[in-house]
Amino acid sequence: MEKSNLKYLVMLCACIIIFCTGEAMSQIKIGYVDSEIILKQLPEAQQVQKELEGLQKLYLDTIQSKENEIKAKAETFKSKYDEAQKKVETGEVKSESELKVLQDEIGALQQELQNLDEGLTLYKQNTQNSLLLRQQELFKPVKDKITKTIEEIAKSLKINFVFDKADGTLLFGDKEYDITFKVLDKLK
Repeated sequence: MEKSNLKYLVMLCACIIIFCTGEAMSQIKIGYVDSEIILKQLPEAQQVQKELEGLQKLYLDTIQSKENEIKAKAETFKSKYDEAQKKVETGEVKSESELKVLQDEIGALQQELQNLDEGLTLYKQNTQNSLLLRQQELFKPVKDKITKTIEEIAKSLKINFVFDKADGTLLFGDKEYDITFKVLDKLK
């Protein structure tokens, strides 16, 4: 949070310094919005948030199920391993072939456990990526609507720049004050 406040302060100071020259100060109007408040109160954003929470719950339930399966397999592996170790210690396993069968059985259980764990890790990564993509997809129309509304209001109120209080980003900037290409020309 401290970093975003610093970013906001730097952006604000830069704007003030840039526009504090001569008569430009009297012509420049700066506004801000708090996107967090907008998103909390906008019905479309609330609906998107509910959908994402439902999807996240579904994924978390699946992850919990897979973790329970791994835990059960781990307990089975431990008991089979302990049982095999006792058989070897008590001399129940007498031949190399019996020992080999026991080792193969334990090895297969261990491999299955490892595969389940790797599958769960991969599922978690895919789930996280899927949730992020779905969030971007669902929020895009909401953000586009907010941005369009900010631009319309800024133009109607003759505001030249609108910042987001939540993270200090520039949401609207009057193209008249865009000096990007002047800077590029000067740098060349």
